[in-house]
Amino acid sequence: MEISASGRLEVRITAADVGKRVSVRRRYTDAADGEKFTDTVGVLTSWDDSVLTITRRTGERVRISESSLVAGKVVPPAPARRRGPAASYEELARVSARAWRPVESERLGAWELRAASGFTRRANSVLPLGEPGLPLDEALTYVRGWYAARGLPAYVQTATGAEGTQELLCAELEARGWAREVTAELWVGALAPVGDREAPGVVISREADADWLDRYQRKGLSEVALKVLGSGPSVWFATVPGAAGAAPAAIGRCVVDGRWAGFAAVEVDPAYRRQGLATTVMAALARRALDEGASAAWLQVEADNAGARALYGGMGFGAHHAYHHYREPHTPQTPQASGGDRSRQTPQMPGSDRYRSS
Repeated sequence: MEISASGRLEVRITAADVGKRVSVRRRYTDAADGEKFTDTVGVLTSWDDSVLTITRRTGERVRISESSLVAGKVVPPAPARRRGPAASYEELARVSARAWRPVESERLGAWELRAASGFTRRANSVLPLGEPGLPLDEALTYVRGWYAARGLPAYVQTATGAEGTQELLCAELEARGWAREVTAELWVGALAPVGDREAPGVVISREADADWLDRYQRKGLSEVALKVLGSGPSVWFATVPGAAGAAPAAIGRCVVDGRWAGFAAVEVDPAYRRQGLATTVMAALARRALDEGASAAWLQVEADNAGARALYGGMGFGAHHAYHHYREPHTPQTPQASGGDRSRQTPQMPGSDRYRSS
């Protein structure tokens, strides 16, 4: 907090600081304990009618009455991560997008409109990495029409919590009635420690064969879905065979793109849980990625998936930023369009059957 020469706390932010990262302290009164103070750090996304809105790194928006402020200041961008490779949000957004390509896309300024017959939100949403070249309301009208022409609801994928992320766009979407349906995180880590682990009995292939697809949790896969699964600069599929005539015990997918290896679709048969097969699959894929020159790794995990977070944290991964999917207002949920980034899944505990990160 800012402290003046006299030793008193001061509020040194104004409405002109909207869009900047700030730290504020506010006073509130608790009936049981009397006056208390709390601190909030995030991006100042609005200051209207004597109320501030600050968006935290998770995407949570905190509204604060101007009259409750005790101190406040503009702070530097979020500090560099303590572990894992350094990377900007834009670099990771582009790498992760190349690893999960739609079957159709169109540019709108610096926005990319993506469609894949409703298979996953990431392949059926707008990726905005800059300005759309139109006023925002006109751009959103175009987006809604583009997806409507394909029988799909309109989604916009945004991010929070790192330098260059889109807290202001999130606030603008929410002000226009767009609903945030899914929040997940992109985690990064060093690749070599993953590949150093044991990886017996893993079969590596360039294609998702029938056995691999038998274990993949999304049923009724179409040709479009298979195209998305096979997209990316250098794609590898891993399989741990199960019992004779049964689906594999475990599977995984990895996309190698320069220095990056992206892991996804890591799934384990419930009958084989607590045997380390998720780690085994990732180790085998990591070795192949290391052979191709990769040195860093990324994956995506739901914010409430305790099992996956424990697994990946133990392998040296950590959160880089949060990402969100905003759905256009006043459109009903449809099974095909909502089949995306795992919103239908329940949190998994360590040793569970799924550690999906696709």
